[in-house]
Amino acid sequence: MDPGATAGNPATTLRKRPAVSIDTSRRGGDGASSREPARGPERGEREEGSMASAPAAEEHQGSGGRGKGEEEEEEAVSEPMSPAGRLFRETHFNCYIVAVIGLGAPVDVAAARAGLEATLVRHPRFSSIQVKDDAKRHGKPRWVRTTVDLDDHIIFPNLDAAATSADPDQAMEDYLSSLSTAPMDHLRPLWELHILDFPTSEAASAVVLRMHHSLGDGISLLSLFIACTRSAADPERLPELPPAAPRRRAGPPPLSAGLAAITMWVWSYAVLAWHTLVDVVCFVATAWFLRDPRTPFMAGSEGVEFRRKRFVHRTLSLDDVKFVKNAMKCTVNDVLIGVTNAGLSRYYFRKTSDANNDRKKSQKNFCVRSALLVNIRKTPGLHALAEMMDSSKNSGAKWGNLIGYIILPFHIAMHDDPLEYIRQGKKAAERKKTSLEAVFTYWSGNLIVKLFGMKAAAALCYGMFTNTTMSFSSMVGPAEKVEFYDHPIVYIAPSVYGHPHALTVHYQSYVNSVKLVLAVDDAQFPDSHQLLDDFAESLRLIRQAASTT
Repeated sequence: MDPGATAGNPATTLRKRPAVSIDTSRRGGDGASSREPARGPERGEREEGSMASAPAAEEHQGSGGRGKGEEEEEEAVSEPMSPAGRLFRETHFNCYIVAVIGLGAPVDVAAARAGLEATLVRHPRFSSIQVKDDAKRHGKPRWVRTTVDLDDHIIFPNLDAAATSADPDQAMEDYLSSLSTAPMDHLRPLWELHILDFPTSEAASAVVLRMHHSLGDGISLLSLFIACTRSAADPERLPELPPAAPRRRAGPPPLSAGLAAITMWVWSYAVLAWHTLVDVVCFVATAWFLRDPRTPFMAGSEGVEFRRKRFVHRTLSLDDVKFVKNAMKCTVNDVLIGVTNAGLSRYYFRKTSDANNDRKKSQKNFCVRSALLVNIRKTPGLHALAEMMDSSKNSGAKWGNLIGYIILPFHIAMHDDPLEYIRQGKKAAERKKTSLEAVFTYWSGNLIVKLFGMKAAAALCYGMFTNTTMSFSSMVGPAEKVEFYDHPIVYIAPSVYGHPHALTVHYQSYVNSVKLVLAVDDAQFPDSHQLLDDFAESLRLIRQAASTT
């Protein structure tokens, strides 16, 4: 971490430990790093100002003049950035993923360093820097392998001992919030592991993994993290994940199935085409002019992507979620969407309770929309990801941001029956399953980049985000207890910041719990814990109603 990363927090300093450098560049010579500590770009700076040029990258890797053979070798250890990866470097989408991992034991630094050396730092993205070579690549950035110095990436914040003793949960929350405005040195691989070695109400200690979103999409990065863990029951085995739902549509039925079956199959594709067309028109209109109604959830002013965020989380029961799922004959995601409907509604109507009756009546039932990122590439299995971190093996697994966007509606309403929120969530999710909106937005985004450049694609995405209310995501974690470099994991709480939304809702399952994580504009949501309470109370009421059906 660069010296300027904690400039705004006089109570925080960094402790340095003996250096351990890992050469992953496969270059000739000793591969030693010769760079001096450099200050990373401030949040919100332009991509051109935060990406290493080719000469700077050569100095960073300790190389002098290069001949033809060296240039050919560099080609073998570099690759171009994907369009989505480049988007996450644009001014209004300079996004970072921050994941809090609660541990069941104090941090064993030596074990953590050994684990990082054997796994994460050997992954191509986590051992590469972003280089922009105007002469050779026409300004297009690429990934170049480099030497990883763990001292640059393992952060030991010295927090106020009185604060961590008096209210450790608040101390951790405040530290996480400070990371949302802390710079990261872009002359180094774009990730950090922060060690918070003090007990909180949920865990004996915690580590915080902060990564630039250009390293990969959320699902791929979470899968990579899980591939670094091992089963607590059998430390030699990778964890077990719940089976993934099939993603392919059924092929045409045989002629022997009859006319009715063939007609239904044709009709399903007609519905798919129609829903895709409607969603595409809605997406384009949203990017240009179609704006959600003003609510307490929407960003209050421009520039929210640069402002300080607060990350709060609450543990929910996965057993309760599954009970509702079985009672309502739907999916876990349907339930989570329904709980979000209910939680947002409770918060909204309490916040607007001082409004006049006419306004309350006119806004008793309306929709706000979320931007939902969808990974359209099948995520590599844990074994394939583990092999990506083994230099002696070639897994053939593909990596990169291969994501499309979906605009998902949430209903703000007052219902006497709590299960109505689940029915609305199920209806919205099933409607999106019969659309190729995510595939269209991915390919159309690539086409816009090729025809008009990255700035045009970023402007389109910016319009879509600023005209919608929030971001939403949910991810599946291990179905069994796991260990992170011999440390038992208690919870996993990931989130994201750097995009133009004041509210991001994320659900992360792990064993028999679901971690609800909210990333909120610190100034706009001073009562963020009350919003957590609304979600938890909504699930309780829904679970209670489901038990009587």
